[in-house]
Amino acid sequence: MKRIIVVMGLCAVLFTSCQSKEEKKEEETEFLVTNPIKKDTLITKDYVAQVRSIQHIELRAQERGYLEKIYVDEGQAVKKGTLLFRIMPNLYEAEMQRAQAEANFAEIEYQNTKRLADSKVVAPNELAMAKAKLDKAKAELSLTKVHLQFTEIRAPFDGIIDRFHVRLGSLVDEGDLLTELSDNSKMWVYYNVPEAEYLAYKEKIQTGGKPHVNLLMANNEMFEYPGIVETIEADFNNETGNIAFRATFPNPKGLLRHGETGNIRMTEPYKNALMIPQKATFEVLEKKYVYVIDKNNEVKSREITLAAELPHVFIIKDGLSTDDKILLEGLRLVKENEKIKYKVEKPEYVLSHLELYAE
Repeated sequence: MKRIIVVMGLCAVLFTSCQSKEEKKEEETEFLVTNPIKKDTLITKDYVAQVRSIQHIELRAQERGYLEKIYVDEGQAVKKGTLLFRIMPNLYEAEMQRAQAEANFAEIEYQNTKRLADSKVVAPNELAMAKAKLDKAKAELSLTKVHLQFTEIRAPFDGIIDRFHVRLGSLVDEGDLLTELSDNSKMWVYYNVPEAEYLAYKEKIQTGGKPHVNLLMANNEMFEYPGIVETIEADFNNETGNIAFRATFPNPKGLLRHGETGNIRMTEPYKNALMIPQKATFEVLEKKYVYVIDKNNEVKSREITLAAELPHVFIIKDGLSTDDKILLEGLRLVKENEKIKYKVEKPEYVLSHLELYAE
């Protein structure tokens, strides 16, 4: 029994000794600390965008008939006035010939009546009636010419032909869709901007010109020509709280097409930005905090307000200064008001190891 008591006593001593060593080891843990730094940088923002032709219209049949001829192909570039389709014109040609004959007859009748009126053989009213009949015949002739012209569908502007919705010999009715035509010399790119950024944009353009933006295409390559933000839609979307911006891009090589997607990328310089690593922050109830080391080497949590976000970095609007020391690593290993041992890492060195895109 005495031996058992002795063994148990030794175990208790060893356990207490181990525990004391672990506590001492924890107390000796050295944490990395750094300072916020002020630095000029660029803020980059991406917005999902839709690419639209500056003109994109539907070409529809204006008269009923059989599609007699197709003069172009899908995807073909055409000039303004180019004949694209012809709807069988026989009926309209016949109507025009009949109207032409009636107009000729009315012209002869009017001339005869005019000679008789000049000789005072007929009353002036009869001459007026003949003139009215002639005018009516001419108007009907003009109308038949318009109908005949409607059998020819021509390009209203320079553009590119889209897919055909009919084939040669098809019977088309008035209003049937034949194809679309796109003017891709310039492209309109639409993207949605939150209300807060819209207000900041309006303040900015009062002091400067219209901003330039870039287009990141679907293949993750940047479109070589920058665009200019030219207009903003009238109303906000009540469901999303966004408003649509429109940027105009030149498209001299015709690379962009109607219906493409991409991302508008906006960059703006940010002077004297107060920056900290994102990994130095933590979140509680959707609010951002950092641990600040006070003059007694004690950990104090502090709420911060963000001005912008960059890869791996937050730009601070309020809550910190360059004199503050913030905990960089081991945020889950400390507690409020806990006294710690730390090592201060220069902020320049910290940022250089965060893959920071800054100037």
